[in-house]
Amino acid sequence: MRFFPYGTPYDHQREAMDDIAGALDDGRDVLFEGACGTGKTLAALVPALEHARQTDKTVVITTNVHQQTRQFIEEARAITRQEPIRAVVFRGKGSMCHIDVGYEECQALRDTTRELVEVEQDKGTLGDREDDLLEDAQRGEEGAAEGRQAVMDELAALEDELEDLREAATCDYYYNNLVGDTDAFYQWLFDDVRTPDEIYEHAHDEGFCGYELLKEGMEGVDLVVCNYHHLLDPMIREQFFRWLGRDPEDVVVVLDEAHNVEDAARDHATRTLAEPTLDGALGELDEANDPRVGPTRNVVSAFREALATTYDDALAFGERGQVGEDWYDLSIVNDRGRDDLTLAFLDAYTGKGIHEDLDQALELGGALDRQYHEAYKEGETRTRKECRVLQAATFVDDWLRDSDEEGQYPVVSVRRPGRGMSGGDDADPDGASSGADDEDRMYGRAELYTCIPRRVTEPLFGELHASVLMSATLRPFDVLGDVLGVAGDGEDGGGDTGPVTMAYGEQFPEERRRTYAVDLPALFASKRDDPSVQRQVAEALSDAVGFTPGNTLVFFPSYREAERYHEMLSRSVDATLYLDRPGQRAEDLRERFTSGENGALFTSLWGTLAEGVSFDDDDARTVVVVGVPYPHLDDRMDAVQDAYATAFADAESEDPGWEYAVEVPTVRKTRQALGRVVRSPEDFGVRVLLDERYTKRARREMRKYSVTDAFPVGERVEHIDIDPPKLKFAMLNFYSDMNAWTGAPPVP
Repeated sequence: MRFFPYGTPYDHQREAMDDIAGALDDGRDVLFEGACGTGKTLAALVPALEHARQTDKTVVITTNVHQQTRQFIEEARAITRQEPIRAVVFRGKGSMCHIDVGYEECQALRDTTRELVEVEQDKGTLGDREDDLLEDAQRGEEGAAEGRQAVMDELAALEDELEDLREAATCDYYYNNLVGDTDAFYQWLFDDVRTPDEIYEHAHDEGFCGYELLKEGMEGVDLVVCNYHHLLDPMIREQFFRWLGRDPEDVVVVLDEAHNVEDAARDHATRTLAEPTLDGALGELDEANDPRVGPTRNVVSAFREALATTYDDALAFGERGQVGEDWYDLSIVNDRGRDDLTLAFLDAYTGKGIHEDLDQALELGGALDRQYHEAYKEGETRTRKECRVLQAATFVDDWLRDSDEEGQYPVVSVRRPGRGMSGGDDADPDGASSGADDEDRMYGRAELYTCIPRRVTEPLFGELHASVLMSATLRPFDVLGDVLGVAGDGEDGGGDTGPVTMAYGEQFPEERRRTYAVDLPALFASKRDDPSVQRQVAEALSDAVGFTPGNTLVFFPSYREAERYHEMLSRSVDATLYLDRPGQRAEDLRERFTSGENGALFTSLWGTLAEGVSFDDDDARTVVVVGVPYPHLDDRMDAVQDAYATAFADAESEDPGWEYAVEVPTVRKTRQALGRVVRSPEDFGVRVLLDERYTKRARREMRKYSVTDAFPVGERVEHIDIDPPKLKFAMLNFYSDMNAWTGAPPVP
């Protein structure tokens, strides 16, 4: 209990802490679902810190939600005021750099700066030696004069080297790290738990590079707060553990919002190569003078030609007009074994041996990349040039090896870039505009889309000492365990080999919340444009907003649907309506919404406001989920379903592809949205599900279309089926019982 900072834990919290402590002692993973208010963070963090203190390990707590990171910092600060811990909050280099350079440039600058400091130190050492020899020579010691002359020759050579290094590209901030006194900085750092912004500002004021000081000072710390990126990317993870000074088996990881790990891992595993990168590679080859240029050109030009041929052939008549600034997927799977792009590549290749030429391309790419590194390091170029040849050759090598592997989905996409777009894989390789025809120009991208994320996560969980995966929406545990490669023991935990599983439902008084499943027609995509269905939905939404004493959150399957009903209700409700749009800064919208007293915010359930954001007390009283917000079921999602159906064929499910890939993630999203309200024991509110597929009747009559059974038992028993006209009466009665109306309540 020395790491528990707030008096006495709840009974369920203490129970969870005990179970997690036992699991960590046994080196077992934990799948931990806890509704809002269960104190998940401390329930996981406290036993993890105790175990780490007893066994000389480090705890890493990670999330992909900014608000959760802020909460971790506050909890860590509270802990260290009771029991001192050494904690660091780590953020990516991009937002911590004082001179705003990329990773490759930074690496070159570090190398040159370190070399400069080393030569200066060597010069200082030799200078001291020269002084000593001068004194020896003045005393007449034999050989001292000759030795001093040799040292002076070395000093002259070092001075020439220093002159060259001082003209090369270096980093003043990193230089100060190497030559300055950083003790005071580390004293400041570990006096409290510092945010990345605080570290950046303090280091900037002192003239140091805070990012590099963090890396140097992380060894042996008790706690690290970071994002998923540091653990899910295998290369970064290897460096990250090296900075910690820990082997993976000496690290305990707490993964918060762990229901998001599946998508995050898939994103990290997916590889892409766009047409401009291939063009850039061919441009590099035109400038290179190397016998490997020919074999490399055979590979790169053939893949470039095959990519263009593939998307030209795949685009149907009239389909080109649908291509805009967003990537537009084209199916390249066929019945001939390998995909269309691979077959086109093999057909376009004209060299003597594709694998031999590819080996030459990889070697040349590596050599050119080293040249670019040295040129920037020596100050010959102002920026660190990226090697497009290496990027292209590496991707083609991956494509030939992996594109027909189980769980990999090869896909080609096309897009038309907007004017002025530049940089990265989505633009001209030199960052320049292609001219007046930019908006009409189309280019393609090859992608190896990873369907099964456990290719990324299973090795991670296998090498750690233990992990705690926690969220308000993890169940069903067996699905999560299968998908991420953490084989579970079922809903009730137990067993001796798999992870410990635990679930704690809502801990706040049940009488202070209601969940209504409104028996509206199922909002299948085919019915969403039906005027009669739209009218029924609008009437139910109008009732929900009108009979809420305060703010209402409304989640839709898409931003398009949110905009539709925002427009429809703007003419019929006496409330301030807010519309969330894609690309809009959601935090600004949230602040405007919560500062009002009678508003309704319309947004997509797939947006950023559906999870990780609190709407406490008067911030929002009612939350409405309209429809069952399945993701867009395109070829890519079909590939995921097929991969899951094959990988989990032995699972206890009639259709593991649909259940694992679509239904479970969708219901988790719905459950996350419902959890935005009723955030404390004193809070109260109503959750509304507008779609008959949420009702118990649908479970009997709609069979496979019902989603009721996808909710945990403890949640679905609270769902109250209700006819649409009765919703306003039910809400009026509930909020009257809560004494929520400041004046006279509305009259139905």
